[in-house]
Amino acid sequence: MKIEILGSGCAKCKLLAERAEEAARALGVPYTLVKITEYPDIVARGVMTTPGLVVDGVVRSQGHVPTVAAIQELLR
Repeated sequence: MKIEILGSGCAKCKLLAERAEEAARALGVPYTLVKITEYPDIVARGVMTTPGLVVDGVVRSQGHVPTVAAIQELLR
């Protein structure tokens, strides 16, 4: 599973990355976490508000930081 965190590296982006990793570890799924920080790359994925969460190429969340439990649901 490829998890992408889209954002400039702000506090919310870092929190989303931490929660996404925690959720993936709790589910026991193999994953790769990639941080996308360049604005053109973020917009190319269709995300206009950061932070964004992309799972296997599909935008699953943008503009807020979901809870670990909510991220687990998005990863299933």
